[in-house]
Amino acid sequence: MDDTEIRIGAGEPRGPGGPPAVLLLSGGLDSTTLLAQATRAGYHVTALTFRYGQRHRHEVAAASRIAATYGATHRIVDIDLGAIGGSALTSDIEIPKDRPMESMASGIPVTYVPARNTIFLSYALAWAEVVGARDIFIGVNAIDWSGYPDCRPEFIAAFERVANLATRAGVDGVTPIRIRAPLIGMTKRDIITLGRTLGVDYATTTSCYDPDQTGAACGRCDACQLRQKGFREAELTDPAPYQHASLTPP
Repeated sequence: MDDTEIRIGAGEPRGPGGPPAVLLLSGGLDSTTLLAQATRAGYHVTALTFRYGQRHRHEVAAASRIAATYGATHRIVDIDLGAIGGSALTSDIEIPKDRPMESMASGIPVTYVPARNTIFLSYALAWAEVVGARDIFIGVNAIDWSGYPDCRPEFIAAFERVANLATRAGVDGVTPIRIRAPLIGMTKRDIITLGRTLGVDYATTTSCYDPDQTGAACGRCDACQLRQKGFREAELTDPAPYQHASLTPP
């Protein structure tokens, strides 16, 4: 589902007793904006965060703080994708730095984690069955997508079909399971602008692939560059800490 406005179905309750939903929360800019949006819409959110063998712990810590801010139930799930490897985020492959934007727009980078969103959505689908949720939220984005194949609308639509074929909830249920990706057609600027209207504190979020021990962003990896570009285009200052003052966006 690619509409930017989240709406609860007719007759469904709102507020603290609203319909349950499962949301993938990484601690980054996109998923935090989505959590704020889903909470504002009245969903009772269970946020899932994964320790999957990524290089640093900061995104999991950020996700915990963010979930608490929005009153979401938070579950941290351990998956050892490092045992599979194949990504700069889960192995000793060097994180690319200072890549030009045109390079990010083509090809699949080494920071792609094999089948990560498929795996994460599968866990979210299982949890949705347990809590009776019909809505699963994921903050994927197909505009500033950095070449990841599992951030495309085609993937989201295909997984939604699988969700309704492969589960008891999908087969027996009256209401279909929906994979909600309302940010998918938005630029980083659009997402940041939306987040500002929702009161998101982006200082609490982390996007960097290679932060230092304090969590300060490198400012040079693909994720940092796309984030910086979004803030510049939104004419805002990124409040997140960077390792070097010269890398902090104006």
